Amino acid sequence: MTMPQIDIYTTRYCPYCIAAKRLLSHKGVAFTEIDVSRDQVERSRMVMRANGRMTVPQIFVGATHVGGYDDLYALDRAGKLDPLLTTDGAGALATADQEPSA
Repeated sequence: MTMPQIDIYTTRYCPYCIAAKRLLSHKGVAFTEIDVSRDQVERSRMVMRANGRMTVPQIFVGATHVGGYDDLYALDRAGKLDPLLTTDGAGALATADQEPSA
């Protein structure tokens, strides 16, 4: 079983970012935090990867754009987060139709 690369774009003092990192840590998965507080290059990269979403956190599991904390939490509540975290991110979740969230 392979673990996908998990990237989470954050800023300092962001309560939703802290909550997202806490949930991922509770799941026991490693993730790469990318602080975009003062890094315009990374912030621009985040916006491009997130299809224009500018809020943080923005969470990516493998090739799948999960979205923000509300999206991550909803996946967990629906029982869909654990399978996503233990695959390569193939069978990506369709989040393009979802409204942007924090």
